[in-house]
Amino acid sequence: MNLLVCISKTPDTTSKISFKSNDTEYNSDGVSFIMNPYDEWYALVRALELTEQHGGNVTVLNVGPANNDIIIRKALAIGANDAVRVDLDNTDSFTTATNIASYAKTTPFDIIFLGKETIDYNGSEVGAMVAELLNLPYISYAASMVVNGNISKVTREIEGGIEISQIEGPFVLSAAKGLAEQRIPNMKGIMMAKNKPLNVISPIEVSPRTKAIKYILPNMKTGVKLVDPENMDELVRLLHEEAKVI
Repeated sequence: MNLLVCISKTPDTTSKISFKSNDTEYNSDGVSFIMNPYDEWYALVRALELTEQHGGNVTVLNVGPANNDIIIRKALAIGANDAVRVDLDNTDSFTTATNIASYAKTTPFDIIFLGKETIDYNGSEVGAMVAELLNLPYISYAASMVVNGNISKVTREIEGGIEISQIEGPFVLSAAKGLAEQRIPNMKGIMMAKNKPLNVISPIEVSPRTKAIKYILPNMKTGVKLVDPENMDELVRLLHEEAKVI
């Protein structure tokens, strides 16, 4: 099997969120970055499990600048065979997807994996765009999958139940919680990652379709208000006028 796993870099979940340039850019000063958990824990690990079962190769692909190499090397340490970085910064989802699709056209992949979303933007856009640009089937939010030859049976949670789909490769899949279990790179993997190929390629020229014009932080949470259980009128008033839930 020849598998492609798209990975991205996101701020650590404990990072302080602030903006600069008149609230049009994320302030990355002093922020620690990690590989997007949905890409790492579920998409990458499931791809590795499949090649361990059926044989093959796992390539990781990142669209980003040179300082993303640290998360790419972690993917190699976890077990990916090789890596590619498209040397491009400050992209929108369409630009990212177009560059992923452009690379994917150069090599026949059986399955293209992505995490269901990034934990900073939560857009869930890139996977569907990649599938459309490649004219491939797409399954989102996959929670489990069983592969038999060129046929995959994929399970995902939907509103009120579970959906099981059967699909013939090649196809694009976004990974949700449950698809695999997190792996921690061991010392052998870390040492081997230093010698695995990381190829840097030039981006293709794409006109962005969207642009962030302003970011706004949510309102600070207020303290808990205690209401006397005998004062139901006050409770109803607060729920109606302040919480606005009734």
